[in-house]
Amino acid sequence: MTVLSPAPDVWVLVGPRQRWTGLRPAPADRAAADGLPPARAAERLAGRAALRELLRLARPELADAPVVTDPRGKPWLAGHPEAGISVSHDAGTVAAALALHGPVGVDVQHAPRSAAPGMVRRCLGRHAPALDRLRPAQRARELAWVWSAQEACVKAAGSGLAGRPWTIDVPARRTRGRWREYRWVSFRGQSDTPLSCAFLDPVAPGTTPPAPLSPGPPSAGAPHVPKG
Repeated sequence: MTVLSPAPDVWVLVGPRQRWTGLRPAPADRAAADGLPPARAAERLAGRAALRELLRLARPELADAPVVTDPRGKPWLAGHPEAGISVSHDAGTVAAALALHGPVGVDVQHAPRSAAPGMVRRCLGRHAPALDRLRPAQRARELAWVWSAQEACVKAAGSGLAGRPWTIDVPARRTRGRWREYRWVSFRGQSDTPLSCAFLDPVAPGTTPPAPLSPGPPSAGAPHVPKG
């Protein structure tokens, strides 16, 4: 497990799903998973457990707050509308984020073995030629990094895929940038798995580089990037 802080009062926790599998969930979290298919319920409960651990580490007074969703499905902490939360999971890795002063989005992506040229062009637009000379696995991994930043942005905004994340300008190999009122940070060099976070910009750009709060990389696993 690793905890990262891309800005003051913003934290991201990431680790292997098995760390949070089988834990006794809070009643409200258990209820949120009721009725889901078993695999989806296990995924939901692991994500909530990771979020609870992050809350206990960063702000223990928030650790027991019920998680509710707005009409667009974005999660929030009941009674704490000023605090943003987000959860992501992919291929056995779970990530959770907390921002004390506004919305936050987190996304973790495992890259596939290769990436379709159409998907590269769709997500990178004018930056797509920068990936032309990369080997297939390298190209897919770079696409996973870009997609994680794009997805984190629309999750922070609460729009999801309806926000057309592939249209967000994220250059190849970039570690940070801005989209609308949000800053995004990709944790290159700190995460073995493509992992990005987006949050309302609380400080001037470039003054708060991502810094690990606890040692050790998160678990890596088999990659995935949306197709089409």
